[in-house]
Amino acid sequence: MPLTVPVLPEGIDPAWLPPDAFRPVGSRRTLVDGVGPLADTVHGEVACACAQFGGQVVVRDRGASATPTSYDLVLRVAEAGGSGDAGPGLGGVGGPGGPAGVGELGAEGYVLERADGTTVVTATGQPGLLYGLFHVVRLGEDAFRSPLERETHRPSTALRMLDHWDNVAVHPVMGQVERGYAGGSLFWENGRARQEPERVRAYARLLAACGINAVSVNNVNVHEAEAHLLTDRIGEVAHIAAALRPYGIRTHLSVTFAAPVVLGGLATADPLDEAVRGWWAKTVRGVYSAIPDFGGFVVKADSEGQPGPFSYGRSHADGANMLAAALAPHGGTVHWRAFVYDHHQDWRDRATDRARAAYDHFAPLDGKFAGNAVLQVKHGPMDFQVREPVTPVLGALPRTRVAVEVQATQEYTGQQRHVCWLGPMWSETLCFRPEGEQHPSVAELARGGLVAVANVGDDPFWTGHPLAQANLYTFGRLAWQPAADPHRILDEWIALTFPSASERLAAGLRTVLHGSWRTYEKYTAPLGVGFMVQPGHHYGPSVDGYEYSPWGTYHFADRDGIGVDRSAATGTGYAAQYAKPWAELYESAASCPDELLLFFHHVPYGHVLRSGKTVVQHIYDTHFEGVEEAEEARRVWAGLADLVEPAWHARVAERYEEQVRGAREWRDQVNSYFLRKSGIPDVRGRTIY
Repeated sequence: MPLTVPVLPEGIDPAWLPPDAFRPVGSRRTLVDGVGPLADTVHGEVACACAQFGGQVVVRDRGASATPTSYDLVLRVAEAGGSGDAGPGLGGVGGPGGPAGVGELGAEGYVLERADGTTVVTATGQPGLLYGLFHVVRLGEDAFRSPLERETHRPSTALRMLDHWDNVAVHPVMGQVERGYAGGSLFWENGRARQEPERVRAYARLLAACGINAVSVNNVNVHEAEAHLLTDRIGEVAHIAAALRPYGIRTHLSVTFAAPVVLGGLATADPLDEAVRGWWAKTVRGVYSAIPDFGGFVVKADSEGQPGPFSYGRSHADGANMLAAALAPHGGTVHWRAFVYDHHQDWRDRATDRARAAYDHFAPLDGKFAGNAVLQVKHGPMDFQVREPVTPVLGALPRTRVAVEVQATQEYTGQQRHVCWLGPMWSETLCFRPEGEQHPSVAELARGGLVAVANVGDDPFWTGHPLAQANLYTFGRLAWQPAADPHRILDEWIALTFPSASERLAAGLRTVLHGSWRTYEKYTAPLGVGFMVQPGHHYGPSVDGYEYSPWGTYHFADRDGIGVDRSAATGTGYAAQYAKPWAELYESAASCPDELLLFFHHVPYGHVLRSGKTVVQHIYDTHFEGVEEAEEARRVWAGLADLVEPAWHARVAERYEEQVRGAREWRDQVNSYFLRKSGIPDVRGRTIY
């Protein structure tokens, strides 16, 4: 029997998989040729669509006989290395993934083609069959029209993961979900695992439809309740894993490095202590006994108060390799986060630079990590700011498996109260070449995968702001194909979320989303300076909020200028951590890109940018422009009220009111601050307070 499609509770938005998106598949005759749990999921999806739209689905295993050309759609798992017989010309494949034989697809790849009236998806693994089905759904009617040239599709990265910063018990400061802006946790409620698997399985379905294949289900800041998930509460994790598994989502767990002390009663967590290593090996065996396909651990160590190997005089390679050794016999991976820096910095100390920390800690350890240890590195050197340079760490670890971490939850980009589609920013990062133009891109260097901090909660719209769903979808699709045009991916999301959208609705959505990242940047922190936010919760402007704090996040504005000198000649030396082409570019204010100028240099307010404007006039102009653009986006959205379901439209309209209010507050506080600091008036004579 097919696995039934999860039924969402009443009032929950189907996001980018509404029933109507399956109409083209559900109105046709389909053959599903494959056996196993994910093949059953594929069958269930097609059967549900056919029940709604009048089509027919037939299932057969490899030993049965059928005529594939009598079907509109064939979804089949072929023998690895075989040429296949389900459709025309499947002996070799080409297309976006390059030439390959069916046997070279891997478990997640698939071949798509259409000829003689039949659309054929051929995979060599069940995950590929599932991803192939969702590709057909994305194509809609185009999957069944003119002939489709043979295409190979396989992911560029093997691991495409979401880290949920969800707390089992509600934290007194961070709440149920740390940096969560979409309600409570999907996984945890009242101190225990939620008992409604259908919502979690519906979430897994959304993730599989955009290519995500792994989830870590708890906060990287592991508190006492969360620590016990590793041992006596592993059954709750297994309950969640069971709901994710039908859509090929592998479950991971964040653990505390101090677990042998906290849970095992040992006197030490020293990674070279044999008793400690034995405790981890035994504990990991228990985890895999409960969850045989468990993915591995995520670890935040020696960071922001979390325990780590530094307490024992050991390196981060020592710590990561201890856990890697325990996981290796079971095929597991440890994701060791490189977010390590001094958060007790003296603000008077101009030489210590938080941006340098990850490189200084980890570049000397290149080649010392185990093969199943992945160093998880934030895409920028600081903390998910609206504009940062790509971290030099990604070019400094050629002998280490690295995963690149981005933040889908909008901690510093409007907290899902402001529209800020991050696809263009992520695309720029993934296409950046840390060693220079003739060298691999960030995406190519990310052999350990791509990871995003999740932006989902138990909100009826999943992401709080309905338009923030586009960030989650875009991350999954870019993780699968980092070189893809993010604007094309956005068009996919629009077409799937609103399958019958008029061109007016589609155009309106593009208008409010396409430039929203740069709009947000305009009315917040200028020229890469970052961190002009309210301390703690990070929402709204506070130009000096972190200026005299221990967190190492300063802009150093004075009466003469603004920015952080990170040059090698006169500053912290951070610019010299880059490979030569970038080090030379960033070293001088004359050559540094304007959008990063204040990240790398302290310059006078009268410094002239490439636009011909001075720095202070740029600040004034962009903050006025950002508010105007936010107001225009609100106007465009209001004009779409007759085309969008009322609850959806009302939620977005409500958030736009807050965005415009917030943008005006940012404009007025930032502009007033720099007028008072510099004494330089706005050349256009606008009101600045």
